[in-house]
Amino acid sequence: MSGIDLVKQVIASMEANDFDKAGSLINDDMTFDGPVPEPVGKNEFLGLMKGLVSAIPDWNFHAADYQENGNVVSCTFEISGNHTRALSLPMIPQPVPASGKHVQLPKEHLEFTLAGNKVSRLHSDNVPGAGVGGVMAQIGVVMPH
Repeated sequence: MSGIDLVKQVIASMEANDFDKAGSLINDDMTFDGPVPEPVGKNEFLGLMKGLVSAIPDWNFHAADYQENGNVVSCTFEISGNHTRALSLPMIPQPVPASGKHVQLPKEHLEFTLAGNKVSRLHSDNVPGAGVGGVMAQIGVVMPH
């Protein structure tokens, strides 16, 4: 399987709320960095994504522009979806009730580093208005600093 095919499987699994499948394609020591205050590990990353996709069931990464260079696959995301269920995330003290608002985040560039046919690192550039902060702002939640 090509690196691009692997990344597409991870993305499709998360969009389909199949985090067992997504987790099976990610190394246990994986790190996610960029739009988070400090890098997070596999379990924290999957927990964050589970919370977002649960609250925004039509979550779509709109992944495009795939490129593979050695063990790094890059692509772009333009995340969108509708906040129709309560949002529970580790960094917020209580669930955010469904707002019914449409979320449309700006385009961001991601790099997936692969090792052993699994994702070992995910890096996203820190685009203003993107990431969890962008989702929270668009559904009307002020994040603590």
